[in-house]
Amino acid sequence: MQSSTPPDSYSPAAVLRLLRRLPRRSAAAHQLHALLAKLGLLLHPVFLPKLLSRLPVASPSSLSLLLAAPPSVLSPSLFCPIIAAFASSPVPSCSLVLFNHVSRLSLPTPLPAFPALLKSCARAFKLSSRAGAAAAFVAKGAELHCRVLKLGCLQDRYVHNAVVSMYGKFGRLDDARRVFDEMLVKNAVSWNALVGAHGAAGDWQGAERVSHSMPARNISWWNSEIMRKARLGDMAEAERIFKEMPERDTVSWNSLIGGYVKVGMHDRALDVFQEMQENGIEPTELTIVSTLGACAEMVDIEIGRRIHKYLESKGITADGYVGNALVDMYAKCGRMELARQVFDSMFIRDVTCWNAMIVGLSVHGPSHDALELFDSMKIEPDHVTFMGVLTACSYSGLLNEGRAYFKRMIEDYRIAPNVKHYGCMIDMLCRYGKAHEAYQMIKDMPVKASPMLWKMVLEACRVHGHINLANKALDELHQLMPADHGDVITMSNVYAEAKRWDDVDHLRTKVIGHSVSMHAARSHVYAR
Repeated sequence: MQSSTPPDSYSPAAVLRLLRRLPRRSAAAHQLHALLAKLGLLLHPVFLPKLLSRLPVASPSSLSLLLAAPPSVLSPSLFCPIIAAFASSPVPSCSLVLFNHVSRLSLPTPLPAFPALLKSCARAFKLSSRAGAAAAFVAKGAELHCRVLKLGCLQDRYVHNAVVSMYGKFGRLDDARRVFDEMLVKNAVSWNALVGAHGAAGDWQGAERVSHSMPARNISWWNSEIMRKARLGDMAEAERIFKEMPERDTVSWNSLIGGYVKVGMHDRALDVFQEMQENGIEPTELTIVSTLGACAEMVDIEIGRRIHKYLESKGITADGYVGNALVDMYAKCGRMELARQVFDSMFIRDVTCWNAMIVGLSVHGPSHDALELFDSMKIEPDHVTFMGVLTACSYSGLLNEGRAYFKRMIEDYRIAPNVKHYGCMIDMLCRYGKAHEAYQMIKDMPVKASPMLWKMVLEACRVHGHINLANKALDELHQLMPADHGDVITMSNVYAEAKRWDDVDHLRTKVIGHSVSMHAARSHVYAR
């Protein structure tokens, strides 16, 4: 959107022509957004719909525009697509924010919006990290159920199926079953929703029973069976069902790929993705997210880059889950410059996206960039965020900063450190000669210490010559696990560096007499 004409000289007609020429979901839409705001045309009934159609649907800009728009401008054709888009986004609660807003304005919500709203409640509940927030989404779901009953919307199977699915994901199996039994006409989606409800409640026998009670077995039933077996981790059975299917669709392929990713068989997931391409099946967003996840774990930059180029060729914006997956893939492959490019281009960045960048920078450096990025965060960090921050401090030798961030995590953000957070702190202290402080931190921490923490202290004692502390650490270690050959060698080296040869001989005699375990070294190489 480059022009020699200064912005002040743009007339409303000229801006309207620009909007019409602009491709949908274009990055330049944000420039026009700013221009319309400057000209006072942002919420004009002619310009607002055009601008919304050019912005990414589930973007903060789209949401803020609708929340600021006067009631006379708002219509279901404007807000319903945004509700539906946010329902499948990393922030499904935004759908409910928009719905609450239009409800307060007494604007009618059409029938097709309710399945998306019910889905938003279920997904927001699953994503909630706090019990209070989770309870609020359950209450909102029950409110929506009452509303559709009052409006008579439960005669619509899409809405009815969405209610069954929502209660299942809430873990309220009795409510899901009651709503299912009230349905006058059930289709395959209705039965699959009930199967999913049993699965979400952990009632796998009930899921099996309902599945085999289905009166018709169409492609939806076959796909549901693949997903159910994948959730159980039985990928051999999932693949058998996949191969026996009379016909397959993208859901079939996605279910198999996603199942392999879930159980950690990432190489097989990539094989199935390649088979999918060879069969001429167009990948969906879910395919791309699952496959990029497998690329990240296998550090397969080649397939990941190919997927990114495919997205660019189709004009698909790398945002939401796709953007998160791309950032994570590039970060885990060590290509931080590419990860940063995607990150900076994204309109929606949830905590998962920030974490991928911060952890990637902390590992692949420069670590100071990870800390700068953390300090610029505009959303609440979580326990993974602080893992990245503490790792960055450890690798950069920022001991005092690490202590400060650890304190902020506990006191400012009320995040209880787990053994991994303590591991970062112990590693940091041991790297920089604070073995006594590390020892005391392990003794004082409220979570059970892992053997690795004591091994780090023992090694730090060897480097810095703390003989008495090394003995204490070795005793603590052997209370958690049998004597290990490597630990005894480390302790022997502590004595040897202090020239305490009698203690070295004594330790060797002890090793010979007590058959200290010795583990064979192993390495793993993956080749495609």
